[in-house]
Parts: sequence; structure tokens; C-alpha cells
Amino acid sequence: MTILNFAMVSLVGFSQLAAAEDACLQPSPADMAEAAGVELPKLPWHLINIWWDFEKPVEHFTSLEMEITIDRDIPSDYNLYISPCGIAKINGLQFYGGIQTNINGWHGKESRERVFPGKGAIFSRWSSDKTTPIGLEHVRVADADNLVESAGYEGEFASVRRPFSWTKGTYIYQIVKGASETLDGKENTWFDCRVKDSEGKIHEVGSLRFEGTDFTFWERHSAFVEVYSTQKIPNSGIPKAVITFGWPRLNGAKVALKKASAYYPDPTKGTTGTPDCAWVKADGEKCRVEIGPIFKRDESQRRHDLEIIKTAD
Repeated sequence: MTILNFAMVSLVGFSQLAAAEDACLQPSPADMAEAAGVELPKLPWHLINIWWDFEKPVEHFTSLEMEITIDRDIPSDYNLYISPCGIAKINGLQFYGGIQTNINGWHGKESRERVFPGKGAIFSRWSSDKTTPIGLEHVRVADADNLVESAGYEGEFASVRRPFSWTKGTYIYQIVKGASETLDGKENTWFDCRVKDSEGKIHEVGSLRFEGTDFTFWERHSAFVEVYSTQKIPNSGIPKAVITFGWPRLNGAKVALKKASAYYPDPTKGTTGTPDCAWVKADGEKCRVEIGPIFKRDESQRRHDLEIIKTAD
């Protein structure tokens, strides 16, 4: 065997070994983009956005539950954000959250040193106008390992995060109304974030304070999957994976829907651009996200309906 043939066989063997160890492994985004004949926009990349349009807003909001299923373990070598709560509004106040392969933030309200503990869950809210700073007094931690952040680099927000070693399987991301309190003569309410695993174990994430005591959840809901950038991993690969989102449950029941739809951000549109590498498909009452190689999308398919079918509660 020549040296060249030996090197080629070794490379193939290494690639097969790497793929066996990492079920998410794909070529680099740059290599996939070159092969597809497209340019890579800047990170972050919202691979998909799902929207559920309700028949009407949900009054006296007390809880949101979103089921997510991940078909394989996604290593922390990637920066993947699975958000079953992409944008939610209660009385016009916006919040969002989910699970990430790499959470980061400040370890304590007095620290400003960014730390990177690995996998975890997050819960964040913006200020009422997204321009007025919102401080860490709006954040309550669940335990000493929590991370927090209050900043304005993507609109003024406050956030609580907590390490949580999630893997493949099914989880329920929950936002639950908690205790109310009076502060400077104004009523406020804490909302608690937790994640329930398939064995029923509750992983407490932390709480955020919202202005008011009686809340109306707006007439829609969203979810997304995102590849993001961190100081630890500035240029993440795109993991091959299948992620499934369940039917939104509000106040303990599946919400009545007008329709569900998918949207894939245009890769030519600046900061919202994303390399096309995923599809959303209806799967009974669920929405199935399939992430794979980069391709050129037919522009007529950049938005499409999802014909999901509600089953019994």
C-alpha cells in the first residue's frame, strides 16, 4: 500500500470513527455552504421558526407547557439553542427561553465574569419597551449554581440560567405563575421556569418578575432552533438532529388553534439570515424539525403551513 493510499484509508477510518462517536457530525458550515453554492451569513442562525396561531388570547394566564423531544445526544461541542418558547407575550411583556448545549452568564448577581458550565436551561424577559434597562432585581435564582445576566446587546433583558445535563429524550419546558408581591406600591408577579424530564423529575431553573397580577397571553406562540456564537465556541458546527415540538398547552390544556406554520429566515437578509439546512414537517399534532446539510431552498417554500392534527387532551 502506498503512503498516499494509507493516508486516504486512515482519513476515511478517522471520519467513520468520528461519525460513530458523534451522531450529529456533519461537514463544517463553510464546507457545506461551498458545496451548495451559497454564502454563509453571520451568526446567530435561526434555522427554523414555528408559529401557532390561537383562536383567541388566553385570559388569566397561569402556565405554559411545551413538550420537546430530541432524537440523539447533542454534544456541548456545538452551540445549539432549542427554544420551545421563542416569543411569548403576557400583557405585552415579552419572554423567551429553552435549553442550550452551552449556557453562559454571570455566576451570581455581583459578578460580571462570564462562565461556561455547559448544557442547561434558560428563561429570559425583555423590559416593557426593550430600551429601558431591566436589572437583576427581576431575577430570582433556584440554587447556588444558577447563572444570571442583565444586558442590552439584543434589547434590554434580564435572564436566569441553570446547568442541566439534558440528553436525547423528551422534556417539558414549563413557565408557571408564582407568588405576587407589592413593590413601591405596584403589584408584581414571579413566574417560575422548570424543566420536567421523561422520568417526571423537575429541574428548577429560576424565576423572573413581571409587572401586574392578572395576565393575558397573546393570541399566538412560537418556537425556534438556533445555532449561536459564544466566546468559548465562536463558530459552531450545525448538528444533524431531529427535534420535535408538541402542541402548546396553556393553563393546563391544549390551546385551540387557527393554524400552525413554519418560516425559514432568508439567508440574504442580514442579521436574520440563516443557511438553509432544516425543514419543519407536521407529525400528527407535533411539529418535527429535521436538521441536516445546507441546501438551496425553493423560495416558494420559505413559509408554509403545518397541517397538525389535535389529539385528545
